[in-house]
Amino acid sequence: MSLCFAKPLPPSGWLGDFHPQAIERASGLRGVKLVISDAHEGLKAAIRRVFGATWQRCRVHWMRNALSYVARAQQSIVAAALRQAFIQPDRAQASQTLRHVADQLRQKWPKLAGFIDDSETDVLSYLDFPEQHRTKLHSTNPLERLNKEVKRRADVVGIFPNEAAIIRLIGAVLLEQNDEWQLLHRYMQVEAMAELAAPASEGEPRQIPCAA
Repeated sequence: MSLCFAKPLPPSGWLGDFHPQAIERASGLRGVKLVISDAHEGLKAAIRRVFGATWQRCRVHWMRNALSYVARAQQSIVAAALRQAFIQPDRAQASQTLRHVADQLRQKWPKLAGFIDDSETDVLSYLDFPEQHRTKLHSTNPLERLNKEVKRRADVVGIFPNEAAIIRLIGAVLLEQNDEWQLLHRYMQVEAMAELAAPASEGEPRQIPCAA
C-alpha cells in the first residue's frame, strides 16, 4: 500500500495525478490483471491508461446505482431479481440472466433497464477469473472497510497539526492492515494467485470503454 496527499480532483484530474502515483509511488507494480472501482469516469480513464488491465465495476456500487431508479418500496424485490445473475456459475449464464431481468423490468423501469444494458459487461468482469477468487474480486468492500478504520482513527484526533502527524497515524493504520493481510489473514492465498499469473490463452484483457 502507498500513502500520499492529494487534493480533491475533477473527473479530468485523475489522469494528471493518478499516473505519476502509479508509476513512482507504486514502483514495482507489474502485471496488473484486474482493477476494481466505482464508475468515476476520470478514474476509469486513468486505469485504462496506466495499467491496461481488465476493469471490474464494484458490484456494491453498481447495485446502489441500479436501485436509485426504483422506488424505495420496491427496491428489495428488484435487488433480489438482480442478484440472481450473480449466483450463476459462469459469465455466459450470468449475462443471460441479467439481460432477462432487464427485459422483465424494461416496461416499468426503462431507465433501470438501460442502465443494466450499458453496465452489464463491466459488473460481470470478475466472472472471467477462477471461481475461488470471485467472492473477493467483485467489490471494493475491503478498501471500504479500511477507509472506515482510517476515518475512525482520524476522528479521534480531530485536527492534525501538520502533514507529518497525518502520515504517522494513517501510515501506522496502513502498516497494521498490510501485516494482517500478509501474515494473519491473507486475503488471497499464494497458491491460488499462481493461477492468475499463468499466461492467458484467451487473448488480451478487455479494455475499459471510453464512455459508460
